[in-house]
Formats: sequence, C-alpha cells, structure tokens
Amino acid sequence: MKFLTVILFIMANISLLSCGNQPADPGGKDSLSRSNPFYAESELPFHAPEFNKIKNSDFRPALEAGMRQKLSEIQKIEDNPDSPSFENTLLPMEKAGALLERTQLVFNMLTSANTNPELQAVQEAVAPQLAATDDAIYLNSKLFNRVEALYRQRNELKLDSESLRLLEVYEQRFVMAGAKLSDAGKEELKILNGREATLSARFASHLLAATKAGALIISDSADLRGLPPEIKEAAAQKAEADHLAGKWVISLQNTTQQPDLQFLSNRDTRQKLFEASWNRAEKKDSNDTREFILELARLRARKAKLLGFPNFGAWKLQDQMAKTPETVDRFLNKLTPPATAKARAEAADIQALINKQKDPFTLQPWDWNFFAEQVRRAKYNLDENEVKPYFELNTVLQKGVFYAANQLYGLTFKSRADIPVYHPDVRVYEVFDKDGQSLALFYCDYFKRDNKSGGAWMDNAVIQSKLRRTKPVIYNVCNFSKPAPGQQALISYDDVTTMFHEFGHALHGMFASQEYPALSGTNVARDFVEFPSQFNEHWAADPKVFSHYAIHYQTGTPMPAALVDKINKSARFNHGYRLTELLAAADLDLQWHTLGSNTQVRNADSFEIAALQKTRLDLPQVPSRYRSSYFSHIWSGGYAAGYYAYLWTLMLDEDAFSWFTEHGGLTRENGQKFRDLILSRGNTEDLGFMFRNFRGRDPDIRPLMESRGLTSK
Repeated sequence: MKFLTVILFIMANISLLSCGNQPADPGGKDSLSRSNPFYAESELPFHAPEFNKIKNSDFRPALEAGMRQKLSEIQKIEDNPDSPSFENTLLPMEKAGALLERTQLVFNMLTSANTNPELQAVQEAVAPQLAATDDAIYLNSKLFNRVEALYRQRNELKLDSESLRLLEVYEQRFVMAGAKLSDAGKEELKILNGREATLSARFASHLLAATKAGALIISDSADLRGLPPEIKEAAAQKAEADHLAGKWVISLQNTTQQPDLQFLSNRDTRQKLFEASWNRAEKKDSNDTREFILELARLRARKAKLLGFPNFGAWKLQDQMAKTPETVDRFLNKLTPPATAKARAEAADIQALINKQKDPFTLQPWDWNFFAEQVRRAKYNLDENEVKPYFELNTVLQKGVFYAANQLYGLTFKSRADIPVYHPDVRVYEVFDKDGQSLALFYCDYFKRDNKSGGAWMDNAVIQSKLRRTKPVIYNVCNFSKPAPGQQALISYDDVTTMFHEFGHALHGMFASQEYPALSGTNVARDFVEFPSQFNEHWAADPKVFSHYAIHYQTGTPMPAALVDKINKSARFNHGYRLTELLAAADLDLQWHTLGSNTQVRNADSFEIAALQKTRLDLPQVPSRYRSSYFSHIWSGGYAAGYYAYLWTLMLDEDAFSWFTEHGGLTRENGQKFRDLILSRGNTEDLGFMFRNFRGRDPDIRPLMESRGLTSK
C-alpha cells in the first residue's frame, strides 16, 4: 500500500509540492533557528534526512515556519500585477514551500513508522494548521482567478504536454477544493477541513494506542501449541520488554485476521486472539474510535453537500479512473457473486475437515486460517512451516526483490551504511540505473514495533523533480515479526509477496522522470497507484526469480522441485476468502462515503452490519479485512471512498501481466516497455490513456477473474 498516514495528511493528494533554494522569507524561514536541521536542505547524498541531527523538538517550529513561508510566497504570486502566465503563476506555485515540504516528508516518515507521544502531540496540534494552509491556497479567489484564466486559454498557450497536464491538474484541484464557493461557503469549508484534520489525527493516535493495548498476553505455554519456536521466542522477548517476564505477548497487526492464527492449535487461544483484534478499538475506553468515525462520516457528507455533490464519494472520485461511485459499485458487483460463492465452497471444505475432528464444531472466523492450512496440507500436502525456512528476509530482498528489478530493468543496489537512519532496523541502499548512473536512495524498515502504524506502505522522503534537480528518496515499511536475537528472520510466502508489492511502489517512485513535483512518480489517482505494486507481486512467483531466492537459510540449498510444485498448485487456494474480505472492506468504505448529509448514523456497528447485509457480503466466517473502528486507510490514511482501488488495480495488473505472458514474460525488453509507458510517466497524462497506450486497449476484467479461479478459461 502506498500509505499516506494521517495528516499529510487529509489534503495530501492535493498538496503543493515544492522546490528548494527559495529566497528567505522574513515571515517564514528566517523566523526559524539556523540550528534547526530543516532550515536548509540536507547536505547528505540525495538530500536524505539528517536523522543524526533531527530531534522531536525540531518539527513543530519547522512546520509552522514552513507554513508561514509558503503562504508568503503564495501571496507574492496572487499580488503579481502582471497578467497571469505559466511562468509567473504555476511555476512559482510549484516552487513554493521548500521548508514545509522537506519537514512534512520526514515528519510523515516518523509519525507512521517510529512515532512517540511527543510527535503525536505535534501531529494533533499542527493538523488543523496544515488544513488551514491548504485552504488559504485553494480557497484563494485571486490565486484561483489566475489559474482559471490560464486554464481558459490553455489551447493558445503552446505548452508542452507535461505543462498542460500540470495546468489541468491544478485547475481541477482548485475546483474540487471549493474555489468556486461563495465567501460564506469557503468559511464553512475551512471549519470543516480543520475539524476533519483534527479528527483524523486523533483517530490515528487512538488506534495506535488501542492496537498496542490490544496485544494478547499469554501466561501458559500450553496455550501456544503449534506456534513455531521462533515466533514463540519473539513473543517471549516482547513480554520481557513489556516487563511481563515469564509470559508471551502477541502484538496485533492492523488487519482483522492475525498471522499467528494459522499455527495455534488451541481453539480458545485462537478465539482470544481474533477477538483481541476485532474489538481492539471498541472497548468503550479512552482508545475507542467509534465516535471519531461517526463524526468524520457526518462531516464528510456535509462537506460534499457544501461542494455541490450528493455524497463524499461522488466528490472524491472525480479525479480517479473510476470517476463515480456508481462505476465502483458496478465493478464490485461483478466480483461479489463469484467471490462469495468460492468463499462458501472453501468454507464447506473446511467444515468437512472440522466434522472429522473428535469434537466437531461450527466454523468461526478464528478457525478459518488454522483449518485452511490443514485443508491446504490435505489438498496439496503443503505446510507453511516447511516453506518458511526457504524465505529468509535478507535473501528474499537481495536475491528476489532486487534480482527481479535487475532482470527487468537493469537496476543494481549498494548498501549505504553511512546514511543515518531513524531506527537500527532500517537499512539503506543506493540504487543504480542500467547505465550505472545513480538513480535513487532506498530505505527499508521491515519489522513491526509498538510505535509503528500497522500494515505496509511506501512513500517519498525526497520527491523527484527535474525542476528542482532532485532525485527520489524512497522508503518501504512493513510489519513482519522480528526474530529473537541471534535468529534469522524467516517469513511467510505472503510476506514475500508483500515485499515485492511495496517494492513495486518503490519502482514507481524511483523511475519518476517528471519536470514538476506535483506530477512526479506515485502522485497519481488512488485507483492507479496500486497498479505497479500489485503488478510487481507476479515476479515473486516467476520461476527464474523464485529459484534465485527460495534458498534454505541453513543449508543454502534451493527449494526442492516437489515443494515448489506444491506452492504453484495451491496458488488459487483461499482466493475466495481473500477476495471476499477485500470486497467487504471496499464496500464498507463506499457505503460510509456515499451517505447523504441528511442521513444520521448513530451506531457504527449497526451501520456496518446493515451495510454488509445489503450487499450480501456478510458471510459469518469471512469478516471484513478491516472493521470500521480500525479501518485506518479510510479514516486517516487518505483512502476515503478509495479502498476499492486495491481491487480495481488487480484488474489492471492482471491484464498488464497477461501482456507480459503473451510477449515472453521476464525480459529486459518487456521491462523497458513497462518502465517507459507506465512506471516513468507519473501523472503526466490521462491514466486511462496511459494504460491503453501500454496494453493496446481498455482494461479487461477477465484476466483477474481467471487468475482467481472465478471463471473457466
């Protein structure tokens, strides 16, 4: 997931990106101490963050000075007495706010991956200020009039294609942000935006606390039967760190289902772990998030009405590939019947296995992963514990993720231990292009921590732009279980796929080759941004790549052909479940964000139940991948009305991969075409046109249906 955490926020997809080397502003940068590490651009390679110098106390003054500086620079644009031109309006807008940008990007990095109470306090304090800064720009009539004047005469300006695209994007951003509202409407919108930013920040901090507090504490070793020794040892180490020596602590992932459920043979423990996840943010305590989401849903519906739309989704989807909630709804409805039918068939297989037990019972959500593994073993003779020794994290990274990038795109990687990091677990690599030229800097942070948001994501610490002569600094963050000291990090095949996924986002950022930062790299629509990442997952299973990294961590021997064959034969296993839990989450998001302003929801749980019943996605054994109360993507992560993007882009990626299959698969020639027409294009052209230019036609859902076993070929 390209996860833009909290705050950077709510307006992240419409924020102005900036360039360095701006003139000093007496109301902004010069009010910041020169000792603040954000005062000037980093002197490290690629302008990488100076984590060896940065302190928690540096952020708030730098953010506030950055906001003042940016608004001062914007005012100079709007007060320019000359007639609007691209050079005196859009270019300086692209260059405005250097201090704010470099501070925000690093702040994002830390508040998502390595936060603390001091940073969380800053986050909540500056959220409404940042929203107000965006409002001061996008609700500025004088500034909008200049942009609108250029937009009206765009066909006469003789702009190059990227500059024309920039003008079109800015015009749409202003209009979507409310630039055409009356003065009274703008003032109301400012209040709503400020409140939304505050609520999203509070949701994020409360959910992080709830997830930490929700960890399952085990006192009896017998309750952990089936748990692999390395995971059990890590749980013991976590308990000791939490001053619970002699116990075990299983931390929660952000998803409903928890990875350890597949191993735990004690049914009571499974139920406790599932319920710890399911109820983490619904304990009627200080960390309960339900009041936040109810107010956010009401506020967003009200904002949509103010902007002239029937619901938030209709407003939000204007600049996406799908365009309307109705299009999304039709798309989801195509997938729901075959996906749920497949999930029911999978449930029947699992129930049949349970019925053979000494004390049979009715399948429950906490049983699914455990018995699904048993069904997989029975059908395919495949045991996850048998597989994991062949997936040592560093080997997967070096000989899998990096190797595939080399085979497709000619990239090479060099470890940079000299670049400071924000946590000892973080590693840094310099990325070199096919011609040996330095291309990007890449950080990876793979192990979960209590102060890290759940899930996995990619983002930029520095944004590529020819205008400001910057190369990309990219990071990937995951939440894999950290091994006990002295042990190797053995990961599941799902974790392997996650590494390839997030590196797909990284490639999208690394190959950025845009003039303007606002159009650079992954600054594309939500229902396109997951396309490169999900496409990259395919190379995890490519025979050439797989054989290169699937090596036993102790013996160094490759995975036996028989075991590889088992993995391949089980490739479609559990697809019904996985699709259904994703569909439930996407549908839930869409229903929250298609509420009209007159609809009053008073109980989040009741709404959730009714919503899933309405679309027949309420399978009792297949809960939504996220419950509303911990659905961070949509309440604080920028994916409001956009979670369908994961399924939409599955369609794009499967169709694109079918082109690779038709043209010889893993080759440099194929990789170069994908790089040239997709990965390097950023947001420089219409995304539908971009896909057609690569594939030769509009996207087709059939490859997705076929790959998930939802139809016969």
